[in-house]
Amino acid sequence: MSHNNHLKGFLINQTYHLHDYLQRYYHLERDPLGRMKRSGASFTSKVKDMQIFFGLNATGILDSDTLGVMGSPRCGVPDVEEYSHIQGTRWKRNVITYRYTRDLTRSTVDSLIDSAFSVWARASGLTFVRLHGRNADIMVEFVTFGGFNLLHGDLYPFDGPRGTLAHAFGPGLGVGGDTHFDDDERWTAGDAGFNLRVVAAHEFGHALGLKHSKNPESLMFPNYRTNRPANLLSREDIANIRALYNPVRVQLTPWLPGSLFPRLMQDRCAPDMTFDAVTTVGDATFFFRERYFDRCLHAQYNFEIETSIHAAFWIPRRSTAYLIHGSLVKGKPRALTHFGFPAWVQDVDAAVHIVKTARTLFFMHDIYWSYNENRKVMDFGYPKYISEDFPGINTTVNAAFHKEGFIYFFVGPQVYKFDYTQKHVVGVETANSWLGCSNTV
Repeated sequence: MSHNNHLKGFLINQTYHLHDYLQRYYHLERDPLGRMKRSGASFTSKVKDMQIFFGLNATGILDSDTLGVMGSPRCGVPDVEEYSHIQGTRWKRNVITYRYTRDLTRSTVDSLIDSAFSVWARASGLTFVRLHGRNADIMVEFVTFGGFNLLHGDLYPFDGPRGTLAHAFGPGLGVGGDTHFDDDERWTAGDAGFNLRVVAAHEFGHALGLKHSKNPESLMFPNYRTNRPANLLSREDIANIRALYNPVRVQLTPWLPGSLFPRLMQDRCAPDMTFDAVTTVGDATFFFRERYFDRCLHAQYNFEIETSIHAAFWIPRRSTAYLIHGSLVKGKPRALTHFGFPAWVQDVDAAVHIVKTARTLFFMHDIYWSYNENRKVMDFGYPKYISEDFPGINTTVNAAFHKEGFIYFFVGPQVYKFDYTQKHVVGVETANSWLGCSNTV
């Protein structure tokens, strides 16, 4: 066969693989005439969707990084919604049964499957019970590509060694919860081949109702990774499973200042004074600590409130302050997800609105988000690391507010004055100095 024929065959195989990948995981529509094209708005759009998901440069062009990701062994569940029951549903009970079948019934396989379930049990409080009958909630099967198991009953066939390793369905009746492994893979308990415990734990996340994560550190990241911590779950995974099975309601309530009952904030000038939230409201600045807040204008006023506030920000054009966690006035609170946060974000440490850019910044641990108040959407590419965009702020932020081109970051008992235009810290003072105390750093 000539070199040109070899090249032509390679390109045809590659094109088939790319179309198959995008059809499986990103809903690329099949051409009714069976044609495969690597051009056109639909194909380019799906390539961009895939690049965005994996944090690649979203050009729509099949560069080496994109092809490398597409060629990695991975989970068979799509990265966009499709599979029945995935995400948004949960098992309605806390004891979930499972059963699996396999040609090799070694004790090692028993141990790895049990261990994979225990990863989620520790994080969620769920109990998993193995059954030997046929009526388990989660049916675990090892099936092959060829022979009678070509479709293994769910219309999502495997593809032989590598490629798709396994797939699972979210909670529900019928196939709900069922988890299938490609028996053509080399399943192991170590680093050689594919670690069954790692892949099983990922798939059981789907079986419990979780979808894929864009975070490579998450167990729910779709591509297989060999280097995983012993406990497997990231902070994101733990927050997601708890949000699904142990929901903690974090509420955000619009608030217009009104009269409240006065109460003295204790030890206001203590050198270790810290604040939970700070925000400007017009010309005044409000400082929140536990169930109290101070108003700083030309004099100080102290008020007791109904609940603690974790973060606060003021949007002048709406004449409205937003208080995260708790309610100060009657009305229906809005969930934090109103801003487009992923489900695993159950609270934030600080928030600040920048009038000039119409952005509200939300800070949590070592990362932050940017919300576009004009378009009502979270800006693309977030979260980002705080230390990268705010050099000199290298720890958790307790509170923040913006005034005259500066962001004031409250970190413990200190306040960092950050030049938002020049991107550097220009001064440090004590938090209690904002209440008229004379302490200095």
